[in-house]
Amino acid sequence: MVMGLERSEQIVRRVTILGSTGSVGCNTIDLIERHPEAFSVEALTANSNAELLADQARRLSARLAVVADKACYVDLKRSLQGSGIEVAAGREALIEAANRPADWVMAAIVGVAGLAPTLTAIRRGAIVALANKECLISAGSLMLNEVTKCGATILPVDSEHNAIFQVFDFESHDSIERIILTASGGPFLTYTREDMEAVTPDQAVAHPNWDMGAKISVDSATMMNKGLELIEAHYLFGLTEDRIDILVHPQSIVHSMVAYVDGSVLAQLGTPDMRTPISYTLGWPKRMVTPSAQLNLAQIGNLSFEAPDIQKFPALELARQALKAGGSAPTILNAANEVAVLAFMDGEIRFLDIPRIVAATLEQTATATLDTLDLVHATDQDARETARSIITRGLR
Repeated sequence: MVMGLERSEQIVRRVTILGSTGSVGCNTIDLIERHPEAFSVEALTANSNAELLADQARRLSARLAVVADKACYVDLKRSLQGSGIEVAAGREALIEAANRPADWVMAAIVGVAGLAPTLTAIRRGAIVALANKECLISAGSLMLNEVTKCGATILPVDSEHNAIFQVFDFESHDSIERIILTASGGPFLTYTREDMEAVTPDQAVAHPNWDMGAKISVDSATMMNKGLELIEAHYLFGLTEDRIDILVHPQSIVHSMVAYVDGSVLAQLGTPDMRTPISYTLGWPKRMVTPSAQLNLAQIGNLSFEAPDIQKFPALELARQALKAGGSAPTILNAANEVAVLAFMDGEIRFLDIPRIVAATLEQTATATLDTLDLVHATDQDARETARSIITRGLR
């Protein structure tokens, strides 16, 4: 469900980037710097990388720079001294940044930490480029209710959902049979289950096609990212779980497809470069020039597709079960996954323990209807505590 399709582009778009020092944020800044006449920057935020945040704020002449970690405030303030750029720190400052008068907001804060700032931008009716998976997964119904009530616009940034958005006929929803999310398969597509038992965090973050942050790369390796995207797609496009397919496509050229009732299948293709989907949201409803390499199908030669192996990648089925269960189940799924991924990165658990911990957390946590932000946060916290308890007790 994407609202606000009638909105027109302004001559100079005022933008805010929530999570400017991450992979998506840096790619967004790269595009803005290539078109300085088209954008002015209201606010930039980061978690703790004060040095890079200060550099970005100076380069873009941002009005406000916010670091979430209050311990980094002094470093940020020192780095921006004499620049005229406002400096702030902490959770409330993130919300204030989202509430500033930007026409377009990139929501790229990883995890549930991005939920409150993203909702703040939605509630003032902004165009929100959504790169944060966890917002819709943890609070999908709540977010979409706010989008409708406040007249906001959600534009998906994930390459898969962005691809669907580009070929989805919102005016003739009944003509759509299903959507097909493509997946690279990650770095372990050809591994056996035995091989996967021994993989390291360094191996898991080495994605073969995309340059992404560590957490997203691990999600790609377990294919939990595709499970999370399935839940996102349900909320974004209003289709039930049985009308959302997943297809492994190792080349990452076909970014997703929409199948229509007449047998037509429309797809969006392009080289694997996040600047393409980001630019589509940044320039929307028009397209903008990017440095992304042009697609050369003759050079590529062949594109291959295969069904995902749910025995090797059980996270896919866990996500489907959570979506079918509804209520707080997707919130629990996401929280447990975040805890398990961090534990894997810290060497506490093995790679294949990640979906095991998620499954155990889903089994041990009661589901409920979530209609307030406080309930979302409480459920998220309960699921995290359950997942940590399972890790502490030992799953091996």
